[in-house]
Amino acid sequence: MLYSTVREFFPLYKAPRGTSDILPDEQGYWRYVEEKAALLCQLYGYQRITTPVFEDLRLFSRTVAEGTDIVDKEMYIFQDRSGQKLALSPEGTAPICRAYLEHGLYNLPQPVRLYYIASAFRYERPQAGRQRQHHQFGFEALGDADPALDAEVIEMANQFFLSLGLSGFSIQINSIGCRTCRPNYIEALKQHYSPHVASLCPDCQVRFTRNPLRLLDCKKPSCQKLAKTAPKSIDYLCNDCRTHFESVQKYLTALGLSFQVKHRLVRGLDYYTRTVFEIESQREGAQSALGGGGRYDDLMEQLGGDSTPSVGFAAGIERMVRSLKAQEVNIPALPKSDVFVAYRGDEAKLEAMKLALRLRRSQIAVMEATGNRSLKGQMRQANTSGANHTIIIGKTEVENQTVILRDMKSGEQKSVPSAEVEAALEGVNTA
Repeated sequence: MLYSTVREFFPLYKAPRGTSDILPDEQGYWRYVEEKAALLCQLYGYQRITTPVFEDLRLFSRTVAEGTDIVDKEMYIFQDRSGQKLALSPEGTAPICRAYLEHGLYNLPQPVRLYYIASAFRYERPQAGRQRQHHQFGFEALGDADPALDAEVIEMANQFFLSLGLSGFSIQINSIGCRTCRPNYIEALKQHYSPHVASLCPDCQVRFTRNPLRLLDCKKPSCQKLAKTAPKSIDYLCNDCRTHFESVQKYLTALGLSFQVKHRLVRGLDYYTRTVFEIESQREGAQSALGGGGRYDDLMEQLGGDSTPSVGFAAGIERMVRSLKAQEVNIPALPKSDVFVAYRGDEAKLEAMKLALRLRRSQIAVMEATGNRSLKGQMRQANTSGANHTIIIGKTEVENQTVILRDMKSGEQKSVPSAEVEAALEGVNTA
């Protein structure tokens, strides 16, 4: 059914709130980001891994931890017909750690370097750069405690955004300690907040008891005022964590990277230890974080594995695309058809179909006219297709075993023997 105007059609169904269709005219941005990600990971020795879109619910409730918004409010949870509780993946690191243990990747030379491009699902209020279904690019280095690996991951993240052509961003780092020294810091935080619990937002009143570290990450003005004067985690680090953090900074400096220590940086997931970092845009306003990550040395043990120090990074592709548009980065156009094939008459249509098939088997991209449009209508379609050349076949061409080859830029056209079309196209493209 055809509609003369958009207003005449009111769809019965729309994409769920917080999701969006990635239409053909947007695909260039996505392909650009994904190709840059794959090239970056190849340069640094990271291999791609793909995990299921849903996992056992316990994988996230154990690793992300109750008391975080992700577990308490944002996960999409369902029960399958066997009664197993499952969750759509809200983030990419825990599934990779599960795969690392399940498939015995700990038997490989360490660290194991992996990257992924995957969907993530969180039930949160949709806003610019934040969707209920979003897409992440991330990479993980599993099985090495060396602070030089932290620096490599941070430098790699920085290089990724530079390779996209983005500018105006900075590196923020912090250390939140380990399970040895963090309890003392948590106690100091609670003492700082204790006289003011009643003035905290409802979420932070819960966090005070269940997850005090998350108090520092609240965006509410009433809570930010207290966070600004809160104790600094680096003042409570044990000797090992202090040495590790100093080494990370030394390596980053040696790599020529500028960075700032941001004392309120804790990240949004509960499994982080020691180094945490974010790449922040100076142009994005409230949603300033382009991506981030950190070290998670205890996560494998939480899943039943041996101690496996690891560090990683993740970024939302929607947010990258938004930044690319805002900064007007020139994105390469997606390849279009080399040739559009038009015809006039049923006999010519059969020859057009056979020629299109032959050209495609010669690795020439072809868009073929269909239906009963007039030749004029087909030429309008050829103009909008972006094809460099149009081949026209009519009754005369069928009888003479020729085609008309039209250059869509210059408008020039010539008769070419049907058997020589590939050579003619090659000659034009190499001229």
